[in-house]
Amino acid sequence: MKTHEKKAFLKFFLIYFLSVAILILAVGFFYFLQMKNQYLNTEEFSMIKYAREIKMGNDLSKFSDEYKHIYPKKTFKYIDIKNFTITKDRFIKFIPLNKHGKYFEIIKSTKSFDKKIFELKSKIAIVQLILLMIFALISYRLAKNALLPLEQSILTLDRFAKDLIHDLNTPVTSMKLNIKLLKKDVNFKDNRALERLNKSVYTISELHENLTILLQEETFQMQETDITHLAKEVVQIQQQIYPNINFSIDSSSLVAKINTNAMKQILQNIISNACKYNSKNGFVKIYTKEKKLYIEDSGRGIKNPQKIFDRSFSDKNSSGIGLDIVKRLATSMDMDIEVQSGSKGSIFILSQT
Repeated sequence: MKTHEKKAFLKFFLIYFLSVAILILAVGFFYFLQMKNQYLNTEEFSMIKYAREIKMGNDLSKFSDEYKHIYPKKTFKYIDIKNFTITKDRFIKFIPLNKHGKYFEIIKSTKSFDKKIFELKSKIAIVQLILLMIFALISYRLAKNALLPLEQSILTLDRFAKDLIHDLNTPVTSMKLNIKLLKKDVNFKDNRALERLNKSVYTISELHENLTILLQEETFQMQETDITHLAKEVVQIQQQIYPNINFSIDSSSLVAKINTNAMKQILQNIISNACKYNSKNGFVKIYTKEKKLYIEDSGRGIKNPQKIFDRSFSDKNSSGIGLDIVKRLATSMDMDIEVQSGSKGSIFILSQT
């Protein structure tokens, strides 16, 4: 499952599962409140029953030792029959004794009540947990089934793209070889049309390489690799294409768990752009600091550095697909890319999360 497929699956799963989970938890909570009120009503009724037995002078041995009663000396003209007080460890209820303001106080320990509440909470928690597990499984199956048509469509497009890219390889290679032959011909020396054609073919070749690497995202093999070493390989290629750019690269190593081909393509795209949009006789500096790789150039700067990785963003000289692929490849390897830019010059900072 590719990164974007995983994200779509996770979103669908979470939306369905969380909706059901909230409903289950809400039902459990309201059921608990209802049962708690029933238990309290039962406790109050048992205290009234205890008081009735006292008034009738009956034997109180059938009641547990949780019940107690006292006769306060103070009298009240009126006692609300609904009075029922709950403290930390006892229930209290005042029962009128006669019409002359006499009453007695019934006290009952909350020990048995607390035990019932604990058992109630435990039962509700167990039932909710079982229901959540069941609906998690249902959510998983629904998410898989919902994404199945999407996966099949993507698979068909991937096959088509792979076939198309494979078929493009032959004409692109043929054009590059023929341009090299033409450059050796003295009749085409310093020919501007040939130079423009060469740059166009190079752009197509770059796009071909980007798409080839991107379609391998699903089968990326990750291993510990020195990123600085890969940067040196990319710089050697770019030096031949841009001989007027001054390159400098730090020899310090920066090891990370990456896919070599994907990382090289990321560096290729960033360094190529740094050269393409650089100033005359400008520079490209590559160095490491605090386990991060910095690629700095003296180019024209970027007006909207926060938008350059969007597929819809491009300038008049670029399709915009290169940096979009850079972002996707980096994400697949758990890498962060930060861009700092002003009116002149840009710095790309790569680090692994």
